[in-house]
Amino acid sequence: MANLLVTGCAGFIGFHLTQRLLGEGRPVIGIDNLNDYYDPALKQARLDRLMAHPNFTFEKLDLADRAGMQALFARHRFPAVVHLAAQAGVRYSLQNPHAYADSNLEGFINLLEGCRQVECRHLVFASSSSVYGANTKLPFSVHDNVDHPVSLYAATKKANELLAHSYSHLYRLPTTGLRLFTVYGPWYRPDMALYLFARAITAGQPINLFNHGQMRRDFTHVDDIVEAIVRIIDRPPQGDPNWSGVKPDSGTSRAPWRIYNVGNSRPEELMHVVALLEQGLGRVAQKNLLPMQPGDVLDTFADVDDLVRDIGFRPRVAIEQGVETFVTWYRDYHRV
Repeated sequence: MANLLVTGCAGFIGFHLTQRLLGEGRPVIGIDNLNDYYDPALKQARLDRLMAHPNFTFEKLDLADRAGMQALFARHRFPAVVHLAAQAGVRYSLQNPHAYADSNLEGFINLLEGCRQVECRHLVFASSSSVYGANTKLPFSVHDNVDHPVSLYAATKKANELLAHSYSHLYRLPTTGLRLFTVYGPWYRPDMALYLFARAITAGQPINLFNHGQMRRDFTHVDDIVEAIVRIIDRPPQGDPNWSGVKPDSGTSRAPWRIYNVGNSRPEELMHVVALLEQGLGRVAQKNLLPMQPGDVLDTFADVDDLVRDIGFRPRVAIEQGVETFVTWYRDYHRV
């Protein structure tokens, strides 16, 4: 079997996906720049586990390195690419906008060019629920317009969807974008809410709850995200011949391009999730109730009907079970 390419293989989702693919006997070439946006030791710990597998090859590479990306695609004719590398974080984009332009825009174009040159059969890329921005109609649907992002991170993810569509239209490159909703689980990113909460609770420090804790998130376990990606890899979009420019559908196209929501489709009250963490860690959190932060949205809620219809899968890990898997890993990894 030809190598699949997974970008961001040492990241949270990339690590889990690569493990799954290797476990199914699919050889993987993984790239990551191992930057210090968060603790590189956690990325290295994930990577060490992957390196133990004989069908895994790692190349340290930055997406924004145009010459390096060209050389990578010159050496390998990847049948499929799963793109999970990105500069993440909503609040970080307020202080470091150029990091998002380098990775999420220039890096994504380098990836598209590589896929075009080798006639890749399918590019699957991570978008984000943040693209819904100022939308308030719930649940969020891929068929709704998303032209009002409220963070630079969200704007770059929407740009990725548009750039992918242009390549699908011009070069018939099949691309599928996945709008991921609040992913969590073992080997979690330490800049994300549940991890920050767990660290503060175990240290006896207060946690910050924005909008006074009155927020809902469609928490989606990483195992469900991986299952959706694995099912989609070998299902490149064909394009909808009935798509109409008179009444354009935002989630589909006449080109081989498609967008899906991947979410649990069940928004959870943030205070309920904090209570589950308290229960798992055996400690009560001190709570700082703060106003809404710039770039945040009040609620996220995924309409996943298209995902269910097209790949026969609905995310199903309940929040109680999912938080338990995270807490078990957290306690083991940090020896709590």
